[in-house]
Amino acid sequence: MKKLILFLTMFIMVLPVRADEGMWFLMFIERLNHRDMQKMGLQLTAEEIYSINNHSLKDAIVQFDGGCTAELISKDGLVLTNHHCGYGAIAELSTPEANYLKNGFWAADRKGELKPSSLYVRFFVRMDDVSKRILGQVNDSMTEAERERAINQEIARIEKENNDGGRYTVSVRSFFQGNEYYYFVYEDYKDVRLVGTPPESIGKFGGDTDNWEWPRHTGDFSMFRIYADKDGNPAEYSTDNVPLHPKHHLPVSLKGVQENDFAMILGYPGRTNRWMPAGGIEQNVKFAYPAWVESSKLGMDKMKVHMDEKDEVRLNYASQYAQVANYWKNRQGMIDALTQHKTAATKAKAEKKFNKWANKKKNKEKYGDVIATINNYYAKTNEKARHDNYLIGLLRTSTFSVLPYSVGRGLEAYANANENGRAAMLPQIKAAIDAEYKTLYLPLEKDVLSAQLNMYATKSKGYPVAVYIDELGKNTNYDYSQFVEKAFEASIFASKEKVMAWIENPNKDALNEDPLYRLSGAIIAQYRAKTDEQAQLSADYAKAFRLLVQGMREANPKAKYYPDANSTLRLTYGKVRSLPADERNDAEVNYYTTMKGEVAKYKPNDQEFDLPKRLIELYNDKDFGQYADKAGYMPVNFLTDNDITGGNSGSPVLNGKGELIGLAFDGNIEAMAGDVIFDKDLQRTINVDIRYVLWVIDRFSNAKHIVDEMTLVK
Repeated sequence: MKKLILFLTMFIMVLPVRADEGMWFLMFIERLNHRDMQKMGLQLTAEEIYSINNHSLKDAIVQFDGGCTAELISKDGLVLTNHHCGYGAIAELSTPEANYLKNGFWAADRKGELKPSSLYVRFFVRMDDVSKRILGQVNDSMTEAERERAINQEIARIEKENNDGGRYTVSVRSFFQGNEYYYFVYEDYKDVRLVGTPPESIGKFGGDTDNWEWPRHTGDFSMFRIYADKDGNPAEYSTDNVPLHPKHHLPVSLKGVQENDFAMILGYPGRTNRWMPAGGIEQNVKFAYPAWVESSKLGMDKMKVHMDEKDEVRLNYASQYAQVANYWKNRQGMIDALTQHKTAATKAKAEKKFNKWANKKKNKEKYGDVIATINNYYAKTNEKARHDNYLIGLLRTSTFSVLPYSVGRGLEAYANANENGRAAMLPQIKAAIDAEYKTLYLPLEKDVLSAQLNMYATKSKGYPVAVYIDELGKNTNYDYSQFVEKAFEASIFASKEKVMAWIENPNKDALNEDPLYRLSGAIIAQYRAKTDEQAQLSADYAKAFRLLVQGMREANPKAKYYPDANSTLRLTYGKVRSLPADERNDAEVNYYTTMKGEVAKYKPNDQEFDLPKRLIELYNDKDFGQYADKAGYMPVNFLTDNDITGGNSGSPVLNGKGELIGLAFDGNIEAMAGDVIFDKDLQRTINVDIRYVLWVIDRFSNAKHIVDEMTLVK
């Protein structure tokens, strides 16, 4: 703890960083990081990591379906990512009769690979700095609204200039709270097919109990393949498409890892808040996150009752449940870690010292009110943050908090259209309805909606709840079960058949008076509502936060800075590194786990700790093939001290030669404050050892033809 306090000095957010802290832009690796990386064990040039004109590591890394990372590991477009990243697609392709989520799946050949309805990967092409161009469009006399409008207009021009007539997706992103801007060029491939997945008892071994924990024994991986047209271009799904031949694919190392080995990770980290002020941390810990945790747990509990009763329901809700469960535990871990380390108090001290610098004569006009403005914003929005997170819990777990509004808006437009307009709209509306109602189970939806309405209406009293919801609850002590039951009986949104019947005979009055449509509309309206006072508070805060970051960088100009994560491609580097000895881990050193430890956790027929009979048999026979460590054990997971966050799931862990040694899939709960502050002593990334991945494919699944595609390095 003393080391942590020393690290968090006056300019906690702007000190020069350690080599293993930071999520770095690839275009600056040569200038900012390459020398440090070489000292730690990197053997590649900066050009071999990031190049616009020649193939490089960045060409083997893709964003997977908008929320995870994946990597190319064969010349025929084979993609490796986490099991939990492919979870939704695997569940969608499963049925009670062919339950790939439960039993696993491996395509015997290319023809047997399965196409989910919607799945894409995004290749990073190039990036560039457009800070001067964009910031040249604004001045200090502008309001925040005027500033935002001018910036958005310039962003639109930049994106159009670089999309090559629509071939590329171009995204201009803000960094350092609006002090810098970069554009990113991407190419999307939409024909992505499932190649294989281990059974859930391997891919999700440990379930919610082991989530965010170490020691870990989880085979969190799945495999897909990217298809393209005959010329290698993106194409919609077609049986005529062929496997993509990428510019670069990663060689796979069988050599294993040792403590202090160099390790780098490339991926798409989702969101960090390393510059977050003390007031924001305090608001999250005391107001926002507790509401998030409570509402998530309620939704999970209600869902699970029905999921445990029917396999079909479990499959249909598996992905949603897993997502909610993951963030439920994450947010509780954030509360505990931020509280334990007193991060808000430490940052408040740093801000006090910054405020002293800001109020010196030469700085006062520009920076003097920054801290006061920020603190005022949080003081006036704490209760709203609590309210909003209960409301978000409702939206996140209840389909019918959103569905009637989203479908109903389309029906409203349909009712107002003439005959030709309706004919043109009908195919799109029908497709949307088919997609929305395909997997719904009304008993579950009713229970979740009733319970979440009660929690929202009774727990958000520090800030006004939606008037319509409050009025509905007043006469029933906020028990919404009868209202929900009657609403589903009367509503046109209760089933696909009722919606289609309304389309046959559109009636605007029936739509506007529909109880679920009114309820959903009230929820969405409350979620979007913002008073003039709140709008001004937000505008003042945005400006103050931008100036805080600018001022801190100005106060310490010689430091190396990395921007917060925001789902753009980054590189992080560190080493294979153990945690203190743990009696729960049978490994000799606490940086890896073994199959012995996995089997020791085995609980027959347990939802979280069951294991396939075949795995137990192979373990007992010590049938590890070429994938065992030279010390004789079968590795499962290992630790590095890389700086990652959500979105890095599925990221490749590479050695100094750029060879694949593992697959990142989690962090340790002790360092859950990592999205706000990097803890050099506690922060760890939990990875699947690539040798375990290969063993599961080859020895356990008898799918050696998949391994044969790869470039193995022995």
